[in-house]
Amino acid sequence: MGNASPEVQRFARHVTRPNDEDGFAHAVDLFILGQPPLARTKLGLPPRARACLFGLDGVLTQTASLHARAWKQLCDYYLRQRAKSSGQPFIPFDLVRDYSRYFDGKPSLEGIHAFLDARGIELPESTVHALNDRKSGLLAELLRQERVETYEGTVRYVQAARAAGLRTAAVSASRHCAEMLQSAGIADLFDARLDAMPPPELYLTAARALGASTEEAVVFEDTPAGAAAARAAHFAYVIGVDRLGQPAELRRHGADIVVADPAALLASDEAP
Repeated sequence: MGNASPEVQRFARHVTRPNDEDGFAHAVDLFILGQPPLARTKLGLPPRARACLFGLDGVLTQTASLHARAWKQLCDYYLRQRAKSSGQPFIPFDLVRDYSRYFDGKPSLEGIHAFLDARGIELPESTVHALNDRKSGLLAELLRQERVETYEGTVRYVQAARAAGLRTAAVSASRHCAEMLQSAGIADLFDARLDAMPPPELYLTAARALGASTEEAVVFEDTPAGAAAARAAHFAYVIGVDRLGQPAELRRHGADIVVADPAALLASDEAP
């Protein structure tokens, strides 16, 4: 399989499931109808699903703007001081382009390194860590000032999953997962809350915390990188949550199905 194309590998993954009939039906839907089956259970999940892992930023909560603003405050302050001392022009942090390119869905330190590299800036690792700590403080200040907003469709799905007996986890590559859930008023909906780890380890650790194998856990992700990480970690089912109009990218990076909101999986089961 190592030399097979991604499409062939995904086909084989579905056909070779323990339940051959289920695997064949899934493959038929994928290659003839163009997508995997939506409503395989009342939650739109494979029958073996026992746990759901929900990405925090972009899936559960509308916190990307808070992260972006904290990074802008930090980076603009540093870049302005650097420009004054060097005599070079000050080029501010772009809330949309710089955040999405270097920070969104990535661990903080990885994002800082990527941003500094793009600006041609080399700093001692101790300084990079100090910047990361300062960003964390800025975000904490924003969290004290503002209530985190949720995506209500996802919250409704989490409630339905728990009512059906599935265990749930909220995961984030960034810090402050617990504080954000508390601010949003949904902390009690999760059996585990994990953050500040790279995505593959993050998902695997969350699954273990819920007592589920990768074959029993479903990952909900809103970024192509997150979907690819979940697929690389061999999770059996990955649901792409398309908030930015990039369904093809999510599918190409490993999402089995893409929905605009997880609540659509509930609605699909109720349709005639």
